[in-house]
Amino acid sequence: MPEPTKKDEPNGQPEESVAPESSGAPPPPEISLEVSPPPEAVAEGKEPVETDGKKPESTEPVPVQAVVAQEPCPAVNGSIQPQPGGVGVKEQAESANSTLKEEGTCSPPPPDDAKPAATTSSPTPQPEDASSTKKLSVELPNDSVPVPAMGRKDSVWSLGEGQAPDELDKPVDNPPLSTLLIERPLSGAVTVGGDITFVAKVEAKDLLRKPTIKWFKGKWMDLASKTGKHLQLKETFDRLTKVHTFEMHIIKAKDNYAGNYRCEVNYKDKFDSCSFDLEVKEAETGSQNIDIRSAFKRSSERQEDAGELDFSGLLKHREHKQQDDTPEVDVWEILKNARPDQYEKIAFMYGITDLRGLLKRLKKMPKEEKKLEAFAKKLDPAYQVDKGGKIRLVVDLADPTIELKWYKNGQEIRPSPNQRKYIFEHKGTQRIMVINNCSANDDAAYSVVAGDEKCSTELFVKELPVKIVKGIEPVKTTVNERIELECEVSEEGAQVKWLKNGVEVPTGVRSRYRVKCEGTKHFLVIDDASRDDTGTYSIMASGGTSEAHIQVDLKPLKVYQDLQDMTVLLGQPIKLHCEIYPGNVPGRWYRNGQLIQPSDRLNIIHRNKVHRLEIAASSLHDAGDYTFVPEGYSQSLSAKIHIIDPPRVLLDSLNFPDNTVTVVAGNKLRLEIPISGEPAPRVVWMKGERVILESGHRVHAETYSDHTSLTIEVTEREDTGNYKIVLQNEAGEATASVKIKVVDIPDPPEAPLVPVVGGDWCSMTWEPPKYDGGSPILGYYIERKKKQSSRWMRLNFDLIKETTFEPKKMIEGVPYEVRIFAVNAIGVSKPSEPSKAFTPLAVTSEPTMLVVDDVTDTTVTVKWRPPETIGAAGLDGYLVEYCVEGTNDWVISNKELTEKTRYTITGLSPGCKILVRVKAVNAAGASAPRTLQHAILVKEVVEPPKIRVPRHLKQTYTRKVGETVNLVVPFMGKPRPKVTWLKDGNPIEPSQVSIRNTDCDSIIFIRKAERSHSGKYDMTVQVENHVDTAILDIQIVDLPGPPQCVNIEDVWGGNVALVWTPPKDNGNAPITGYTIQKADKKTMEWFTCIEHYHRNCITITELVVGNEYFFRIFSENMCGLSETATQTKKSALIVKEGLQMKTQEYNDHDFKEAPKFTQPLINTFAVAGYNTTLNCSVRANPRPKVIWMKNKITIIDDPRYRMFSSQGVCTLEIRKPSPYDGGMYTCKAINELGEAQVDCKLEVKGGFTFYELMQRGVPLHLIDKYMTESKVVEQEK
Repeated sequence: MPEPTKKDEPNGQPEESVAPESSGAPPPPEISLEVSPPPEAVAEGKEPVETDGKKPESTEPVPVQAVVAQEPCPAVNGSIQPQPGGVGVKEQAESANSTLKEEGTCSPPPPDDAKPAATTSSPTPQPEDASSTKKLSVELPNDSVPVPAMGRKDSVWSLGEGQAPDELDKPVDNPPLSTLLIERPLSGAVTVGGDITFVAKVEAKDLLRKPTIKWFKGKWMDLASKTGKHLQLKETFDRLTKVHTFEMHIIKAKDNYAGNYRCEVNYKDKFDSCSFDLEVKEAETGSQNIDIRSAFKRSSERQEDAGELDFSGLLKHREHKQQDDTPEVDVWEILKNARPDQYEKIAFMYGITDLRGLLKRLKKMPKEEKKLEAFAKKLDPAYQVDKGGKIRLVVDLADPTIELKWYKNGQEIRPSPNQRKYIFEHKGTQRIMVINNCSANDDAAYSVVAGDEKCSTELFVKELPVKIVKGIEPVKTTVNERIELECEVSEEGAQVKWLKNGVEVPTGVRSRYRVKCEGTKHFLVIDDASRDDTGTYSIMASGGTSEAHIQVDLKPLKVYQDLQDMTVLLGQPIKLHCEIYPGNVPGRWYRNGQLIQPSDRLNIIHRNKVHRLEIAASSLHDAGDYTFVPEGYSQSLSAKIHIIDPPRVLLDSLNFPDNTVTVVAGNKLRLEIPISGEPAPRVVWMKGERVILESGHRVHAETYSDHTSLTIEVTEREDTGNYKIVLQNEAGEATASVKIKVVDIPDPPEAPLVPVVGGDWCSMTWEPPKYDGGSPILGYYIERKKKQSSRWMRLNFDLIKETTFEPKKMIEGVPYEVRIFAVNAIGVSKPSEPSKAFTPLAVTSEPTMLVVDDVTDTTVTVKWRPPETIGAAGLDGYLVEYCVEGTNDWVISNKELTEKTRYTITGLSPGCKILVRVKAVNAAGASAPRTLQHAILVKEVVEPPKIRVPRHLKQTYTRKVGETVNLVVPFMGKPRPKVTWLKDGNPIEPSQVSIRNTDCDSIIFIRKAERSHSGKYDMTVQVENHVDTAILDIQIVDLPGPPQCVNIEDVWGGNVALVWTPPKDNGNAPITGYTIQKADKKTMEWFTCIEHYHRNCITITELVVGNEYFFRIFSENMCGLSETATQTKKSALIVKEGLQMKTQEYNDHDFKEAPKFTQPLINTFAVAGYNTTLNCSVRANPRPKVIWMKNKITIIDDPRYRMFSSQGVCTLEIRKPSPYDGGMYTCKAINELGEAQVDCKLEVKGGFTFYELMQRGVPLHLIDKYMTESKVVEQEK
């Protein structure tokens, strides 16, 4: 009978399909094999056996070219494991010269056998129902017919989409599967251009989040990156059914979309997957004349196909660009003649990027088999021999001289002289290998190699069925007896199977059943029978079965002493006792239905009729229902054990220090206290005298079997205290206390105090908060803000442990407030109330230029300049102190502050030496003292007198009548000089002139000056024999009198000549001019003809003919016009005359002139704070426009400057200049004829302090510039 062939694989595992070809012969007939295993063998994965007990006929080994139909199984290393069984073979003749091709791989079946397999190009037979007859048809096509599924080793069998050749023999790692998919995607078919949808569903009832799903094509390609117009992935979730639905839509399918697909689902440590196939149906079209290099380009090179599944190239005929210089190369011919491992190198050499599409195309091409030249006749595809028989393998060589080697499963068979297993014979061109005494080890693949040629076959060793010679007999016995079943078979060492009620009997190490074999006899032994052993037992051999019934009954039982109920205190021993008959019957003890095993604490005793259960020390777990069950009997003995235990509160297990629980206020507290006691005690929680109920809203208690709990939903400070737990049961009572400490953020501290304030700092203190929140204060945070601001600024980022702090870097003169935060382990408190507003103030700098101004026998006078830096606090005054040289006892001279910068220290002892110092005092305190460098001797020194006449008194001092005269004449001299005054050599009348003398000056005062006060005043200052004199010329002026007489000298035409004499009284001042007026006699209205006229005669012209005029004249001095005027006594009548005087013609003089300065500006020194003027004179006609500039910048609308221009005299007045006003000043005169300018430099000596400039409203940037320039000037000096 012909046998199926096997593939020579490295692991020796047979494959499923063989695709041989025969050249020039018609297609051979189909060989059909039928396999009908019994249902039990199919269900358990066992091989079927014959049940009729007949031995099958043995046949001679004859060659066949067929494939045994195997039940598909999971693929391992690219092959499929067959399950051998008894088969019936129906064979037909075949051509003698047919050859056997090497076998290919097969596609793995879907993981779920109940699902239909996908339709692919694989020749794998479709699995059917396990109980139905399995059929396999194998065609042996001709060489001229293309067979895409040929099983050559140099071909690639695609798993899905173009699996690489080197990946075919690799093991496939199948991860452990767990059931996640409740609906798996099914295989399907679609025509080219059609749509198809695959659906997978996952139940989410036990899943906390959405599972992860991946769709693959083939083994490696993740389809998530290929979504586009031809592939769409969709996910939905049904909230009612709790089912995730995942869909894969393929739109407008193409022929290269066909293949194997896989769906993988992951959720944490769970995994599930499913494979399915897609078949794309299309009519065979297309020409073979396609440029392989342009056809197998990846779709990513064509932008319009991006995102498709097409990565194998478009195989349709397209026009391609003609290569200019590239020679025509037949790549198909190169690939046909190359080995599979060279395909990738050739594709790279000729620019083919789609290797998988190329491999698919190669599979569809017809294969040309090489002619075998070494063998005239090869081995048959398969041979079969009975176990223990002999087989001959014969080949004919075309060349007898070729060396021949035989192989078994790839291992060379070498002859050995001591072994008669393999015998090699030579008969002409025939080479024969004889295998003697065939066994199961000889069932293998054999091959013979002659030179470079090789042919292979497979040998199947058939085992004979084992018959049952003597069957087993029925047995009837009682429990605890020994049962032995015996059976005899026809062959020693045969494999048999024992079954009970159709189920195989377990025969492991821990099994109650023992199996033994003695020659052809087989035994099943049950040492200790029980009622469960009742049933039908059978033995199954390959040639038949035998069965028998075993009945096990119970023995009669008598109870002499039953078990008694007991109540035991926890920890006391327990002893259960009973007596039964028969006495040798063992039994089992149960507690609450659980079998009790003996241990160190628990002892089980059986002596004759007595059965005892002893527990050394009882525990709570020992309470319950105890049952003793005699082995083999349905009757049992029962008793109830009740364990009681006094209640206890197990606080030690909580590890709370001092039984104190600390919780943060506002948090939820759930305090669970372990308790014990049997029965479960009644628990009462109390705080003080108040009982905490289970129905409480915020605070409530709960009790369970092993613990009690106190729950405070939101803890408050008032919850702090001792809580008492009271436990009671029938065994006793127990109490315990737990202290709950509620900690919180501390209360805010009180408002801080600021006792000391500096220029940019202050010193602040505060008291700790009254309540620290139940946790020690770790430190404090300090914040400050300006009083007018609302933004607080944190001053420290590290906690301050003390309750004092000195904030710094504050702005002087700006009021501030500070506040405190207290910090404990829980958090930061609310801020304290702000402190009282305080203003950082700095003391002034020390006074400057302290010098001695005067010394007498009992007094010392000192003077000084104000401090350079005063600050925002201003200056309240000065404090003068002195001490005797050699001591350090400073005495305050002025009890009250003095605002003056000069002070006289009185009450000193003559002849002593003292040191003097001065301090400037403001709101911030006293400044550093300025001390005289040398001690002062208190002794008056004679100093010659000297009168310092002011500049304005060195000339005649003029005042008008009625004005006040107040003249101060300073002088020097020590001791105090004697001052005397004389007027015109006569003593001064005190009633007319008041004289007041001081130590340093003399004041002459006239309340209302009269002309009699005019004269020369002599001042004499005398110190002992030293005298100094000075003369003051005082002139008191008044209005002049009118002219003495006014006469009309002559009248002609319209002219009148007037002559007058000067006034008798000139008002004690020279006459500066006259004012002439005229009046018509008719109206007597006076009109001024001319003013400020200096001469004593004048001609009045342009008088009206026919009118009669009177004239009057006023005299004028520095005080003004005279009060009255002198009028002409006669009038002048203007009459018309017949003769007219002809005036002489003359040309007017051109007085126009370009500006020219007749008096330039002069460099000037000014004293800061005193007005100063700059003067110059300019001559120009027409009148020029005058422009004043400072440092080349025009002065416009500045209130500090006033500009005057009168009769060509230009004046610039600078009001109270400061050093900032110093610089180069320019006066510029412009008219239509030209321009001119003069310059001068103004330097301002002295200056103002920063505080004075601030009071005057000078901008800060100007003050800064002024202070800088002042320092530079001082450094230069």
